[in-house]
Amino acid sequence: MTAAKPPTWYVYVLECVDGSLYTGIAIDVARRYASHAVGKGGRYTRSHPPKRVLSVMPFPDRSSASREEYRIKQLPLAEKRALCSRYPAPSLHVLASRPRGKPTATG
Repeated sequence: MTAAKPPTWYVYVLECVDGSLYTGIAIDVARRYASHAVGKGGRYTRSHPPKRVLSVMPFPDRSSASREEYRIKQLPLAEKRALCSRYPAPSLHVLASRPRGKPTATG
């Protein structure tokens, strides 16, 4: 029997209804987006509700995802948007259909 592969972590960028961007990390981006959408996500998205997922980027572990999240948060808005255009998010139904802990190679 083989050991279970550790889950892939994702850095995601949300566009909020006021045009601002929120960056976070998660294993299950669709579930995390749903939490943000009902006001149960991060403090920022409680007062700036999310409009859509702009970008999703896969990472092999939480540590590397956290480092990239921090790096993205330091970027000016225009650079964040440019990054999002290079790594567009799949639709939420595609994200939600992935088995937890076994994401597809397309990230």
